[in-house]
Amino acid sequence: MSRIERVNRRTFLGGMFSAGALVLSARLLPFEALGATSIAPATAEGAVWSPSVYLGLEPDGTVIIVAHRSEMGTGIRSVLPAVLADEMEADWKRVRIEQALGDKKYGDQNTDGSCSIRNFYDAFREAGATARLMLEMTAAEKWGVAVEEVKAQNHFIVHAQSRRKLGYGELATLAAKHSVPKAEMLKFKTPAEFRYIGKDLPIVDLSDILSGKSTFGIDAKMPGMVYAAIVRSPVIGGKLKSYDDKEAKAVRGVEQIVVLPSATPPYVFKPLGGVAVIANSTWAAMRGREKLQVEWEAGENANYDSTKYKQTLLETIRQPQKVVRNVGDVDAVFAKGGKTYEAEYYVPMLAHAPMEPPAAVAEFKDGKALIYAATQNPQAVQDTVAAALGIDKRQVECHVTLLGGGFGRKSKPDYVAEAALLSKAVGKPVKVTWSREEDLRFDYYHAVAAMYMKAAVDDKGRPTAWLQRCAFPSIGSLFSGPKAKYGQGFELEMGWTDVPFEIANQRAENGPATAPVRIGWLRSVANIYHAFAVQSFVDELAQAAKRDAVEYWLAVLGKPRQLEDAQRDPAEQNYPFDTGRLRNVIELVAERSGWAKKKPTKGHALGLAAHRSFLSYVAAVVEIEVDNTGKVRIPRVDIAVDAGRVINPDRVKAQFEGASVFGTSLAMMGEITAANGAIQQSNFYDYPVARCNEAPLETHVHLVESAAPPAGVGEPGVPVIAPAICNAIFAATGKRVRDLPVRKQKLV
Repeated sequence: MSRIERVNRRTFLGGMFSAGALVLSARLLPFEALGATSIAPATAEGAVWSPSVYLGLEPDGTVIIVAHRSEMGTGIRSVLPAVLADEMEADWKRVRIEQALGDKKYGDQNTDGSCSIRNFYDAFREAGATARLMLEMTAAEKWGVAVEEVKAQNHFIVHAQSRRKLGYGELATLAAKHSVPKAEMLKFKTPAEFRYIGKDLPIVDLSDILSGKSTFGIDAKMPGMVYAAIVRSPVIGGKLKSYDDKEAKAVRGVEQIVVLPSATPPYVFKPLGGVAVIANSTWAAMRGREKLQVEWEAGENANYDSTKYKQTLLETIRQPQKVVRNVGDVDAVFAKGGKTYEAEYYVPMLAHAPMEPPAAVAEFKDGKALIYAATQNPQAVQDTVAAALGIDKRQVECHVTLLGGGFGRKSKPDYVAEAALLSKAVGKPVKVTWSREEDLRFDYYHAVAAMYMKAAVDDKGRPTAWLQRCAFPSIGSLFSGPKAKYGQGFELEMGWTDVPFEIANQRAENGPATAPVRIGWLRSVANIYHAFAVQSFVDELAQAAKRDAVEYWLAVLGKPRQLEDAQRDPAEQNYPFDTGRLRNVIELVAERSGWAKKKPTKGHALGLAAHRSFLSYVAAVVEIEVDNTGKVRIPRVDIAVDAGRVINPDRVKAQFEGASVFGTSLAMMGEITAANGAIQQSNFYDYPVARCNEAPLETHVHLVESAAPPAGVGEPGVPVIAPAICNAIFAATGKRVRDLPVRKQKLV
């Protein structure tokens, strides 16, 4: 008699690696104990004393800090709370971090755009400083002394003159009776007084993640839930024509079939629709889905062919287009004749492919929706689910699990709305888990892009006129539909309208492009293709001038200055584009990589790229080896980073180490194609990511000490990798790669 046992991934691993077969090494960490973690609803405001929505204090001295951003490997659940704890002068061992529900009271919760620290560093410092001052005021009042005579020290308020001290917990009830002081009364710590800021504090989730106790989206469960697998139109905008579910219903475990309405543009975060198989397990649901017979009316996007689309973009950039930046008179310089150079660059469509595909569980009951999801943006979940169900978003309760990677994909909660709609249809909690095939075929893709570059140069090879032209389907199409054909301001400001070179005559243009698929933001967004073109072209000019790439880069960059004509968001006024900081990271990475000593030889060379994105300045030197078969190996990557004040150096270095691998994957092998409107890739065998033997063997991250405001770190490491690789390939082989991915090019 056969027996079916349900085995989860943790018990599976436990069985595989029992009896000491797997040993994980651990690094000694500078902090002995970690705060306890939870994905339960945040209770800071329910504590005895809660001077902020992010903070609570209990009589036993437990400090509760709310993490309102999503943890997907960046460490943000630990880093932001550490900022608050530092200013509060709290003992990190007595801090409990709790994950926030989706709620506008916490401010922006979209963990995207490398802005969590930048946007909330001051807010969390203020919350901590406020709590510290209130505790000092409460203790001073209790002792009958001036507040200037007391001082917070590691979870205690101390009166040095009388040698008295009170624990934070002892003061919680009394502090709750006081009004919150005005901001101008606060005194913030100096950098010399920081205990956690600027230190390598380990993430609070580390132990649970390593031991398999943490809850990711794919782990979330609700009592009585069923499982769903959905057949969607292979072409975006396709409509259901007919379906036959007889064989699907015959699959053991399948309970019912539900039709979801097709989405219409603009697609935003709407569920795409389709036919869902509801079953008592994910396996049964997916088996039932395989048996469904479905016919589609493909619609207007059925003629989308990525090869033809590429040619359309290339034809677009070969003609004058809309001017988005103009300095001097490019045409007048070109009209004089002289030496000019031209080049075209192409970056294909890309997918996010996080290790954990989208997953969510939802229950719709009594007019309310309860959600557990791996999401980067719980407030977007509230908005999207509410719109799908026709309820007020205040009736949507979204719990955020850990995310097994995100890269921007999980800020778009279409998969969460699918679970909510299916729960409404079947009257039970429903779990939706996407397969890898679904993840790749129904993504919000990173835009394909074509770029044209032209420069006139003087007798030293330095540009006297610089023209650049790009065309790509805009993210704006997601929100505005077909009418959004040009790049939006924020996309063009990502390495296109803010090229930092000191060239008297510059013009940037942008051409139209339609969006036959859903276009979304992926880690570093438009910086990927803009930096590839600009960084590759400046290297081409350096090689043509027979000048060292580092020396040429610095010459073209010019004297240190702040860019005044580049477009900037008014909210970023404290982050001027300082070319001196960009120059500094170039010089630093050249020094640390040994650039001057490692001259190119046949099959071996270094490549340079430098770029500012998300307000951080980054330069990379990539070392490559190309064997006689054309196989590329990357022994070493050096990355110099000026991200302003660094809160947790270990986490920042980890982000740039990850960006090195991520950028390598995109450059060497990343490509999504389409035929007859349908995406052709389905799994890692045809959309590969860098394995251990393909990733950089070593990545060295060199952080610049800075007192400037904190900038982004999650994304800025990506844009420099592809051009640095390709520049190194040229130096080693004489083959210029202008068309990604590298794996498609013949290098020998």
